[in-house]
Parts: sequence; structure tokens; C-alpha cells
Amino acid sequence: MNEAPRVVIADDQALVRSGFGMILAADGIEVVAEAADGVEAVAAVRRTRPDLVLMDVRMPRMDGIEATRQILSGGTGGTRVLILTTYDLDHYVYAALTAGASGFLLKDVSPEHLVAAVRLVRTGDALLAPAITRRLIERFAREPAHRGVHGDLSQLTPRELEVLRLLATGMSNAELADHLVLSPTTVKTHVARILSKLELRDRVQAVVLAYETGLVTRKAP
Repeated sequence: MNEAPRVVIADDQALVRSGFGMILAADGIEVVAEAADGVEAVAAVRRTRPDLVLMDVRMPRMDGIEATRQILSGGTGGTRVLILTTYDLDHYVYAALTAGASGFLLKDVSPEHLVAAVRLVRTGDALLAPAITRRLIERFAREPAHRGVHGDLSQLTPRELEVLRLLATGMSNAELADHLVLSPTTVKTHVARILSKLELRDRVQAVVLAYETGLVTRKAP
């Protein structure tokens, strides 16, 4: 997957859209459409079929959460959503993650981090590296009002449960391989089987599920 990602930017602030657009374009990433609200975002995705949407949370007419739900449930050909927010622990962002978003970024992200995040999520991975993402999930996952991801952990083997538990602490595949003394390829296979068995979109939803089911708690190492 060497082609540059195709991106839609959805934000109600024109300066944010143009600024992010210039950063991405400078790195060879094509911005195929911009949207000023959730309604425009959904329409733009259906029209252009991008690889990824940079989605603001708070927008007029339709917020980013509902737009994310509609995009990811509407058969848009593998489009992924990366949430943009001004707040680092916003329950709206958690709702977007449970709706299927592949991670989130703060709006003051550096140009280098923005480009890296877009390319990472486009490959099918999830943006879980920042510890703040785990804190967000820890804060909201155990609150019944926020439940949004379901899965039967009994389908997993003991090894897969172990991988999921460690994955939920924020470990990368390389860290999982080192910790479990497995090859990176074996770890990728375990992660892929976990996602397939639990019918999850990506690692973000796996982490959410691990907390919601109690497999991992806030006190877990």
C-alpha cells in the first residue's frame, strides 16, 4: 500500500481545514474534499470514497460522532476516521471511538505527527500510541452510559486473551513480541484473529472492549 492516502478534512473552522490541508499536501497526501459540518462530511465521503477522514467533534447541523457512525456503518469501502479535538479527555471522543473511529489527535498536533498519524491509520493500524488515548478509555469504559462495543471473550484462546490484555495497556506489536517472546508475524496473526473473532474494526475497539468487559481495569499494569 504505497499510494498516498486520500483524505477528507471535516472541521467547522476554515483556518483549521486549510492549515491541515497545506500540511498534508506538502507531504504528498491528497485532500479530496473539505466539510464544514457532519452532514457535508458524510456527503463528501460518499462522493469521494477517501481512505481517511480527519473529523472534528463539535460541528453544526451534525456533530462528528454521528457523522462517524453514519460513515462507518454505511459501507464506505474501508474509509477510516481519525478524530480531531481540542480536549484531551472528552467523552465525545470516547463515543466516537466506540462508533468505530481509529484514534484521535489534538488540534495542536505537530505537522510531523499529523502526517505520521494519517499514514499509520491508512495502513489499517490504530492510533493508540499516545498514553492519553488509554487514559481516555480507562476513564469512560466502565461507565454503563458509554457502552458501545460488544464481544464474546469466550471465543478467544488463553494466548489470545493474554495478547488482548497486553494490547489494551498500549503495547505495540513489537513490544508484544518482546514481552511474549514471539515473532512479530505471530503477534500480528494473534491480533488479526482477535479482531476477526470479536468482529472489531481495529485495535482501538479491541482496547475499548478489554476495558468494558473488565478484562483490563484502571489498576492493571
